[in-house]
Amino acid sequence: MSQAIAKAASDKKAQDIVVMRMAELTTATDYFIVCSANTATQVRAIADNIEEELAKAGMPYLHKEGYREGEWVLLDYGDCVAHVFMTESRAFYALERLWSDAEMTRYED
Repeated sequence: MSQAIAKAASDKKAQDIVVMRMAELTTATDYFIVCSANTATQVRAIADNIEEELAKAGMPYLHKEGYREGEWVLLDYGDCVAHVFMTESRAFYALERLWSDAEMTRYED
């Protein structure tokens, strides 16, 4: 699922896609998929594509936050949580630094 999310984000030109293995650090989820976009419109387009592609595969999200504002959209799929940030918001919240103990893999399309 993490790779499907990363690919769907990449298909809409998401930048700096990182898959973080969270299973050993939290019981909330197994993976974070974090990516960036330059505008709120692009953030929403990436989130829309993730939602659409995973729904086609029979994997609807459980919860979505931040879509209207477009600064940071969170899509919770249970085992995976997608974080789509505007570049400035990603730097501010710094999930990679906050969860620096996580194994991180850069997604390459």
